[in-house]
Amino acid sequence: MAEVTKEKVIEALKGVIDIEIGIDIVSLGLIYNVDIEDDNTVNVKMTLTVPTCPMANMLVEQARSAVASIEGVEKVNVDLVFDPPWTPDMMEDSAKKLLGR
Repeated sequence: MAEVTKEKVIEALKGVIDIEIGIDIVSLGLIYNVDIEDDNTVNVKMTLTVPTCPMANMLVEQARSAVASIEGVEKVNVDLVFDPPWTPDMMEDSAKKLLGR
């Protein structure tokens, strides 16, 4: 069985684009935590730019699907949280530049 690593999970999540903003959810700072259990269950804690984001269900499902596509992953849990609240300061510098911050 292939080894599941945090790096592989983050790389897969970079393929999930917030289509309203046009930037991936990792660069936006929406991924708070990735935990990989011994049985290759991957737990992702993520947030949204705003709790009322109309794309919430789609982004969560795309994140789950992206992680599930990694060889060796047995199960994926995506936990949507709003504490701490997201702020633009959480974005990677590359995303800030794209958004003119």
